[in-house]
Parts: sequence; C-alpha cells; structure tokens
Amino acid sequence: MAKHESIIVPDGCNKVLLHACCAPCSSAIVEWLLAHKIEPVIYYYNPNIYPLEEYEIRKNESKRHAESLGITWIDDDRFRNNRSSESEIRTGASQQSCYQAMHEAWQASVCGLENEPERGKRCEACFYHRLLATAKKAQELGIPYFATTLASSRWKNLEQINAAGEKAAEIVNSSHPDAIRFWAQNWRKDGLQERRNALLKEYGFYNQTYCGCEFSMNR
Repeated sequence: MAKHESIIVPDGCNKVLLHACCAPCSSAIVEWLLAHKIEPVIYYYNPNIYPLEEYEIRKNESKRHAESLGITWIDDDRFRNNRSSESEIRTGASQQSCYQAMHEAWQASVCGLENEPERGKRCEACFYHRLLATAKKAQELGIPYFATTLASSRWKNLEQINAAGEKAAEIVNSSHPDAIRFWAQNWRKDGLQERRNALLKEYGFYNQTYCGCEFSMNR
C-alpha cells in the first residue's frame, strides 16, 4: 500500500468509482483524489432519500459539482431505462415513477427495521443496499476499486460502512471473475472535514439537516 499522509491508497489505484451521498460530502474527497492523481467517477445511487423533492435537490447539487470539475457523474436510475414519451419527461411523470420504484426497492431492503435506532441494523441494511449497487456498477464499468462518501460523515458508523462495502465486494466477486475491491477509508482524515465545510460555503451547496431516509427525518 502506498501511503499519503494518513489516507492510504491501494496499490495500483488510479481510478475509483465513488458512491456519493451528496455534494457536500463528496467535494473534499474528490478534490483530494484529483490532487493525488486518482480519477474519481461519481456514482449517485441513493434511493433511500425521501421525499422526492429532497432526492432531486441532492442529486442536482451532486451533478452540479461534478460538472464544475469536468468529471464523470453517473445517475444510475436503473428503473429509468426506457422512458415512455417526451411529454412524460417534460412533466416529470416518468421521473417520479422511476423514483417510486427505486424507493420501494430500498424500502423492501429495510423492511422490519423501521424502528431501529440510528446506527442500528436499518443503517447496515441501507449501506449494503447502496454499496452492492455500487460494486455491481464498478464491475460493469471495469473499475477495480469503489469507495463511498458515507465514510466522511461523523454521524455514520464507519465499521458498519466498511462491513457493508466488503460484503458487497465479496458478493460481486463470487459471480464474476474480475476482482472488485472496496476502498475502506476514513475520509474524515487529513483535514478533509474542515475542507468539506469550506467547500460547502464556496460552492453554496444545499446542506441537508437529516441523513435522507424517511425514518431519520424527525430524529
């Protein structure tokens, strides 16, 4: 492993699929990766975010950030493959249907865990649901490493996130010969938390007040 300060870069890693939960959390990480000659591909897959209006705000901020830097940004609405018509696209009807389908799939993954506390089993299931999709996308794109900005939040349990990422990589590798690896990293190190706060103000990002899921809104 090559060591840069206290962030450890896996050997041979020059490109990473970065699952991004929002623009504020990804901004400092992306900046660090670019500064260390690692190409980030931002992957936005967060069907836990509720309601639709909140989901769209966070998604659009993530896209705005990526476009400002000229880096690849992927909105993997896997239920949006073939929209019905231009009129539906213009009115947002197809978009709402897509969101509903994704959100329902996420709800199924946490079914029975609605009353779990924050950092409990519901969060574990939510992390795994999103990181499994990320691992599959990394395999599809031929990107050997994937990581997540969830590991930048002091409100999240880092051990839960890392366990979910490792499990996702194991599942994907069991059915595909190409090795996909999870880059387990505490992205709060080396002043990245402070830099996140500075970039939030610099870009004027929307800064959410809850993790995103409907069960955390009033907690």
